Amino acid sequence: MRVMITGAAGFLGRLLVQQLLDKGQLRGQPLEALVLLDQQLEGFACDPRLRLLAGSITEPTLLRRALADGVDVVFHLVSIPGGAAEEHYALGQQVNLLATLELLDQLRNAARPPVLVYASSVAVYGTQLPARMDEQWMPRPALSYGAHKVMVETQINDLARRGEVDGRALRLPGIVARRREPNGLRSAFMSDLMHALAAGEHYCCPVSRQATAWWMSARCCVDNLLHATELQDPGPQRVWQLPVLHLAMDQVVEALAEAFGDDRRALVSYQPQADLEALFGRYPPLRTPQSRALGFHHDGSAQALVRNALNLSQRPRRVRASLQTL
Repeated sequence: MRVMITGAAGFLGRLLVQQLLDKGQLRGQPLEALVLLDQQLEGFACDPRLRLLAGSITEPTLLRRALADGVDVVFHLVSIPGGAAEEHYALGQQVNLLATLELLDQLRNAARPPVLVYASSVAVYGTQLPARMDEQWMPRPALSYGAHKVMVETQINDLARRGEVDGRALRLPGIVARRREPNGLRSAFMSDLMHALAAGEHYCCPVSRQATAWWMSARCCVDNLLHATELQDPGPQRVWQLPVLHLAMDQVVEALAEAFGDDRRALVSYQPQADLEALFGRYPPLRTPQSRALGFHHDGSAQALVRNALNLSQRPRRVRASLQTL
């Protein structure tokens, strides 16, 4: 089994690489080679199964080198995030759309269609959402990032129809908890809140305590990415909305307080930004019976989300604010 991952050095990519190396197999076959693509590839384990190719996904020659020996499965994770893609339109179009279409074109193989798992996004839905919705809701992207995701989804469905690429596109919600560093994600506050309260630091939240979002831990997301490869007969529709946890900010704060101590509640203040809340703070409940029937899942609860997102191997002991060690 030969597997390729684009964006391998990213937040999800590194976790996916480790999971594949640990499992040692995919789709019932032993892992022979894991080809990693990203701008920089540092900090990976010395493993004979790894093939590292550093460079830009926008270079067709790099893709040809990566695919020269053939691949069975591709995880396409690389992207310019929504905020950065909006500010730098040409870069976002080149990476998120044109380079992805080039990858799909190079993957086309009617004799032995490779499996492609594509990280799409809930950004495809835009901002005008109903009070309740399901996975059949029509995409109306409000950002170029979301528009490019919809275009790629359309191409994936078409190539699957033609029998040339066995594509599977998953619409990802807010994935936590990303490292606290500049990343171009306007939804980064979801992860920043978690890291701040886990560390016992004050945090000023840019959306209100009642703001609702769709949440999933990176660990749960990787499980779903791997599960997507195992579907034997997905059918004609190759785009799925993953199940999500629909949580308000104060529900996440409560789960963090339950994990790390009651004093965490007082560490949070709120200064809502209207434009940010319109984009990321008004998500309604979302029903996903089709993707659930296929075996996709969310973390299960706010408490499990916190444990999975912050890699808590066991429930941490709560510490009272008044307790002192003499």
